Amino acid sequence: MVPADMNDVLTKLPLRIGAYVPEDLLEDWFAPGTGMKPVSQAAIDAATEYGRRFECEFKYLPDRMEGVFWKWVPAI
Repeated sequence: MVPADMNDVLTKLPLRIGAYVPEDLLEDWFAPGTGMKPVSQAAIDAATEYGRRFECEFKYLPDRMEGVFWKWVPAI
């Protein structure tokens, strides 16, 4: 379960600034019990959908072992 504070973070996230989440928390928050290494597709899909609720993009970065949420800026 995603902590309520994360909702506040994504709501207030400035444009072009990222909120990074380590992969172990991605699994715990978005797809508990699915395992990791690599992070499950279920966790990635759930994180992507969660980000959309706050007008954020999401991408999992396997080389950094974390995911990032950010607010996309059109026409930059």
